[in-house]
Amino acid sequence: MPAVEATPPTIRKTALNAVHRQMGAKMVEFNGWDMPVEYPSAGGIIAEHNAVRSGVGVFDVSHMGDIRLAGPDALAAVQHISMNDASRLAIGQAQYSALLYPQGTFVDDVIVHRLGEDEYLLVINAGTREKDFSWVRDNTRQFNCRVENLSDDFTQIAIQGPKGVNLLQKLTDADLSAVKFYWVTHGTVCGLKNILIARTGYTAEDGFEIYVPADEATSAMVWNRVLEAGKEFGAVPCGLGARNTLRLEGKLPLYGHEISDTINVWEAGLDRFCKMEKPEFLGRAVLEKAKPDALKRTLVGLEMVERGIARDGYKVLDDSGREIGYVTSGSFAPFLKKNIALAYVPTQFAAVGSMVKVEIRGQGVRAQVVPTPFYKRPKKA
Repeated sequence: MPAVEATPPTIRKTALNAVHRQMGAKMVEFNGWDMPVEYPSAGGIIAEHNAVRSGVGVFDVSHMGDIRLAGPDALAAVQHISMNDASRLAIGQAQYSALLYPQGTFVDDVIVHRLGEDEYLLVINAGTREKDFSWVRDNTRQFNCRVENLSDDFTQIAIQGPKGVNLLQKLTDADLSAVKFYWVTHGTVCGLKNILIARTGYTAEDGFEIYVPADEATSAMVWNRVLEAGKEFGAVPCGLGARNTLRLEGKLPLYGHEISDTINVWEAGLDRFCKMEKPEFLGRAVLEKAKPDALKRTLVGLEMVERGIARDGYKVLDDSGREIGYVTSGSFAPFLKKNIALAYVPTQFAAVGSMVKVEIRGQGVRAQVVPTPFYKRPKKA
């Protein structure tokens, strides 16, 4: 019999794909999606990164997923599957959280939005969309609530940076000054009514994420009007490259790197978001036994002392050259102008000031453990 050729997986495209290509974006495959990594016309990754730090950048993040839970038991369902305490949320408030396996490791990290009395929206990662939806659906069957996958319903546009509020205010009737960080509202945006506007993001900056209908014409209209309105603020389109360096400077975790199904909450240093005092939730029992003070490894920030960039997956060594850990994310930091990385190391190497080496092209290159996050946005006067 002739060999049966495997059908290559279909690369998915957001509603803005044609717009990115028209703008000359450099496109890459990311978690099964055809996405812009940078815009040469905007100056590339470093220019895009610094535009977000000093002004405003605009991202297509429509590859992210959205799960809606609604009904009388929606809160109980969210409480059961997530580690943060959703009972603290007022209507219109959001929180960072995570879905956990029973062993206390990560299904995914999520942002939980409380949209109504009995309505919650979970925003999940692109690479785990199907897995996450199945997990949420399968682990909430005992609750009286609907679980809907809305991932393909929205084009999600992130307007990030200190001037993001000025840009978006030109396009909406919502009073953005009344929306605090990690709160949401609804308003008319670019003439579209009842658009969800969230003061959230993944850049360690202030900014907003807007959810517009996912058809190509509407998505392109909003994208183009956002960039046009942003000209006076120096707005540039931004790709995944800048999104990655921005989140790294802010020590924001990425699934498959800082968090995964083999890493637990304590190791990842996300204990402040894990509310052990709330009622039972998936993963709680194992985390109770795996106390933070019994950790064998932990996530640290590294700054390269010698010349070299610590890339994802590189080995971390002790002074004698023995392998002790690995780099989860590493890059040149465009705003800080340093080579930085996040890495898992044994706890005895985790103190700020500890010296380690990163193996780069067969050589041990010196690095120092430094405080994180590497970057914190300036407080408003």
